[in-house]
Amino acid sequence: MIIGVHGKSFKKRGGAVVDEVFRLLESHKSTICVSEKFDEILRLSHLNRHYEIYSHEDDGARLDFLFSLGGDGTLLEALTHVNKAETPLLGINTGRLGYLATISRNNIKEAIQAIFNNNYELDERILIHMEDPGGLFNGLNFALNDFTILKKDTSSMIFVRAYVDGEFMNSYWADGLITATPTGSTGYSLSCGGPLVMPHSDNFVLTPVAPHNLSARPMVLSALSRITFEIRGRAENVMISLDSRSRIIPSGTKLSICKERFKAKLVKLKGYSNFDTLRQKLNWGLDVRN
Repeated sequence: MIIGVHGKSFKKRGGAVVDEVFRLLESHKSTICVSEKFDEILRLSHLNRHYEIYSHEDDGARLDFLFSLGGDGTLLEALTHVNKAETPLLGINTGRLGYLATISRNNIKEAIQAIFNNNYELDERILIHMEDPGGLFNGLNFALNDFTILKKDTSSMIFVRAYVDGEFMNSYWADGLITATPTGSTGYSLSCGGPLVMPHSDNFVLTPVAPHNLSARPMVLSALSRITFEIRGRAENVMISLDSRSRIIPSGTKLSICKERFKAKLVKLKGYSNFDTLRQKLNWGLDVRN
């Protein structure tokens, strides 16, 4: 089995996790391939393990699985290596919250054993696709969490007109506008007052950031819709982002998004519950009376 490994820089405790992952994969006679970026980190850490290197251009197509060692941001970065190959992603949490990276340090052996015993489930999540004829994102024009439009370096609000399948929906005077997937509904959108959406719902959530209108409420839309934004404002530029990847574009730009043709496939151990994760990681429903 060919296992890809991608991660972020780590301290002593994180090094022990990396060493354990490599040791367990070697015990299963796996071929280990690390990302070019993680290879640079491993060289500096002097972690003496044998592995091959995969390049970003490989798109993870030759990997059976891709392990992400870090937090949710590392997993989102690993997803760009997988791209449309839909290689299953296993998130091992060495960070803080770890909402998407669900495997804790204490469950690494159990998770790897489950993969080799074929005792796991694939949790398929929809992605946002941004139409990108100008190549702003170099082909990585998709997001697992959200697509955002935000003001940049100015106190002035931006003005966005939103259309759904060609029909005018609403105008937003705000600091920004978030379009979140069900997965991303627990992230930036949630902090701006957006609703929690079950992971396998086929929806997008449109949430304004600090709207200058009390009636501008979050909106749940079908993921089958094509949503178009006309971006205006007093500033010359605004910022757009797909997950953690951002670009600066001029005001007056028109952008469209829809559901991506491929999905992200996250490895989950059997018995995983989204409700458990909401309660444990986000303190959902926390009440002293419970």
